[in-house]
Amino acid sequence: MQGVISSYDPGTGDGVVVRETDLAEIDLAADALEGSVFRMLRPGQRVRFELDEHGRATALSLGSEADMRTPEL
Repeated sequence: MQGVISSYDPGTGDGVVVRETDLAEIDLAADALEGSVFRMLRPGQRVRFELDEHGRATALSLGSEADMRTPEL
């Protein structure tokens, strides 16, 4: 899945990503940055992610403009 970071608190690791396909807000899992190139996230940053068993975003990786097309309605 792909989305854009809406918010991120580097102190707590809490954050929200907005999924590209339906604009749903998804909380970041506690381990969302483990094994990734990210040490911190900024609002507006494009990312790819997976959902864990609790429906939280995890396994974040870099997204790109080419990957982030506007969904067709």
